[in-house]
Amino acid sequence: MTAPTARRRSQVWLSATDCDINEFRALVEVSIDLGDYPHADAVDRNVLIYGTALRSAIASDDGRRNVQAELVHALMAGPGIVVFKHAYPDTRVIDRATEAFTALIDEQKARGVAGGDHFAPPGANDRLWGALEKLAVQHPDVFADYYANELVALVSGAWLGPNYQMTSDLNVVNPGGQAQTAHRDYHLGFMPLTTAAAYPAHVHQLSPVLTLQGAIAHCDMPIETGPTMYLPNSQKYLPGYIATELPEFAAYFRANYVQLPLEKGDAVFFNPGLFHGAGTNRSTDVKRMANLLQVSSAFGRALGTVNRTTLCSALYPTLLERKTAGATDRELAPIIAAAAEGYPFPTNLDLDQPIGSLNPETQAELTWRALDEGWDLPTYITELQAQQERHESV
Repeated sequence: MTAPTARRRSQVWLSATDCDINEFRALVEVSIDLGDYPHADAVDRNVLIYGTALRSAIASDDGRRNVQAELVHALMAGPGIVVFKHAYPDTRVIDRATEAFTALIDEQKARGVAGGDHFAPPGANDRLWGALEKLAVQHPDVFADYYANELVALVSGAWLGPNYQMTSDLNVVNPGGQAQTAHRDYHLGFMPLTTAAAYPAHVHQLSPVLTLQGAIAHCDMPIETGPTMYLPNSQKYLPGYIATELPEFAAYFRANYVQLPLEKGDAVFFNPGLFHGAGTNRSTDVKRMANLLQVSSAFGRALGTVNRTTLCSALYPTLLERKTAGATDRELAPIIAAAAEGYPFPTNLDLDQPIGSLNPETQAELTWRALDEGWDLPTYITELQAQQERHESV
């Protein structure tokens, strides 16, 4: 019999030993029944396709509520992904935004900026980090028309409730752009296996409901252009944030993913826990452009405001004194955790780029580096303030 303490421990912490490919297959290899989703028009390889039926239903408040409930079920307990065909019926809205985004990318290139990328070498594709703000500042009329879209608001409000926070980053995958590896998305999906495993199982359950991932097609995307690869139903697997790095799961994804061609003006939304990755652009002349939306819960914020740069500047001499006097990392760790920002986001990815890593350096990591290298206070404050400036919008 397993001891109660050991049993409780195994229920709280997840590791690679909890990842069973057969259990994963049992969750993934189920068929989605269109009859369970009365507002969907079709199911294509386990992906729900919404169009005319949904639009007629959301005309009333009661119908809108019913559709939102269906979308939540689809994203949570269903395939984890929905496609809205012709989400932008008037594609002139898309064309105006494309023109604005392209001008912003050209301006970025003229300044010699090669956008860093989570999954590709800098400059391989064209990234426009912070596209939401840049579009609003330079093209407010285009922004207003673009984000007036009722389907974007419908699914965002369904998954996250009111007061959600919208961000977007444009991604242009150029001809020859290579496929991404299978991954999950923010929050836990942007961490290496060892870091994700340090979070208890209930946080693995929580992470997917804090954000919603979306993509708006800014051009037609036939399969040869490499539209995103998805593995429907994979969001249901609890240790999935760890499993994505395991060879047997990566191999299963490569053998079983689905890709759907998209038309300009289509939109895709998916549970961030879904296994997915951008495909290889095998075309010779199509720059596959998608505006990647990340919609965040209003709850992802602390109650009080703390100026942690000021706090850490004041605390550093004490930390350095204790380190010099022989304090162990274990003794210093809770002090730094209470004082410094231990999470790298939100940040300005134009300035604080994820090159060579999924995440930029955190304030806590910078503090540890300063202590390990014995920086004096002026050096520490200079580096700390420079890091803060990299986080600020431009």
